[in-house]
Amino acid sequence: QVQLVESGGGLVQAGGSLRLSCVASGLRFSTYIMGWFRQAPGKEREFVAALSQSGVSIYYADSVKGRFTISRDNAKNMVSLQMDSLKPEDTAVYYCGARLNGITTMVGQYEYWGQGTQVTVSS
Repeated sequence: QVQLVESGGGLVQAGGSLRLSCVASGLRFSTYIMGWFRQAPGKEREFVAALSQSGVSIYYADSVKGRFTISRDNAKNMVSLQMDSLKPEDTAVYYCGARLNGITTMVGQYEYWGQGTQVTVSS
């Protein structure tokens, strides 16, 4: 059974930082593309960042480019999202997703999802 478990969310002031982690089990982690997505109240889930199996290919949403950094540790079955210079508009539930073939920013193309972790940025 595949499980993705996110952690690291919380409440932070604007300009602050948080580091999210997602630990995977039940799959061969090193063969999966991993992505981070977020969903704010009343909005659809949107792409944040994704990286390839080796971590060489990385994509970011324009809204987070230069502020967020995605990384992975295949030995620990973990993908992380370092979030700096946070803004109130970054407030959302953050989800990690896993996909086997072809890096993509499309939400519907990811096969497995975690339960999400809440990030709240106060102004």
